[in-house]
Amino acid sequence: MARRKFDKQFKNSAVKLILEEGYSVKEVSQELEVHANSLYRWVQEVEEYGESAFPGNGTALADAQHKIKLLEKENRYLKEELELLKKVPGLLEAKQVKRFEFLLKHHGKIKIKHAVKVLKVSRSGFYEYMHRRPSKQQVEREILSEKIKAVFHEHKGRYGAVRITKVLHNTGIMTNTKRVGKLMHLMGLYAKGSRYKYKHYNRKGASLSRPNLINQIFKATAPNKVWLGDMTYIPTKEGTLYLAVNIDVFSRKIVGWSMSSRMQDKLVRDCFLQACGKEHPQPGLIVHTDQGSQYTSSRYQSTLRQVGAQSSMSRKGNPYDNAMMESFYKTLKRELINDAHFETRAEATQEIFKYIETYYNTKRMHSGLDYKSPKDFEKI
Repeated sequence: MARRKFDKQFKNSAVKLILEEGYSVKEVSQELEVHANSLYRWVQEVEEYGESAFPGNGTALADAQHKIKLLEKENRYLKEELELLKKVPGLLEAKQVKRFEFLLKHHGKIKIKHAVKVLKVSRSGFYEYMHRRPSKQQVEREILSEKIKAVFHEHKGRYGAVRITKVLHNTGIMTNTKRVGKLMHLMGLYAKGSRYKYKHYNRKGASLSRPNLINQIFKATAPNKVWLGDMTYIPTKEGTLYLAVNIDVFSRKIVGWSMSSRMQDKLVRDCFLQACGKEHPQPGLIVHTDQGSQYTSSRYQSTLRQVGAQSSMSRKGNPYDNAMMESFYKTLKRELINDAHFETRAEATQEIFKYIETYYNTKRMHSGLDYKSPKDFEKI
């Protein structure tokens, strides 16, 4: 059986049960199905490092060792930088060609990767300087670009790629519209009224839609075949807390959860990664969500692909496509949130953790599971 992994939120919440709420290690171990030795280590780390405990997926000690290595590397780099600048005073203020000449003179004696950063020149620019004889294609491209520019300005920016190509053909220069258009784009030349000048793209990760693979059939033959995902908000006097959850359709078990003061794609990715760390699903898992920007983001979709999961999405404006998820949040708010009146996000986080991990998954009976808890249902 694969080893279960737990994220920082889970570990901190488990430790709070022991240190702040009077639970014994044995009780928490049984409730959360975490080995007692792991809990003792988590408690020790929190007592020693406080808020710095559990950085990333590692331990505070490992993180400290990593930081030491980075500092040592940075120290070596600074020494190399100092030695480099001692060789030629005023080199940083010199023209770029002079800096390239210095690098060429000392090529093989210094680390170019570091030297170009110190001298504030590009690595590719230096290597281009080393092999400065232009290729035949480069020469042809530069000549063609000048011809295109001349025709463009001759006609006062009224001609686009098609007409400029015709003019070039008439002068004996054989090329095609696609190449002319590309070179015009590189030079920032757009004909008056051209739609291409105003065409913009969202390069940070455009939204996308995925097929609905479950079509309101909330059934699975085994655990970790179909998961549902969604987000909700929890009001506190300190401000809003956002909660993301993944539910296994087979047993209605909450396999992953994450909470944050910000509703970003990191929230849903952390939730999904926590679930993967605990459940180790096989490739082919279907993860069904709505079409919110957090779930359609390129980073979330990439995370799904990395574990071989398939993305399924509800139709826009149709909550029934994710009805089981909606039902869980309705239950959570009725049984915990509505009467809680949380003072802080931290308080809400801890109470929701307890509700999910020590009650909902392990004790609460579900009518859809023949009045068994998710934990008991999975034992059948």
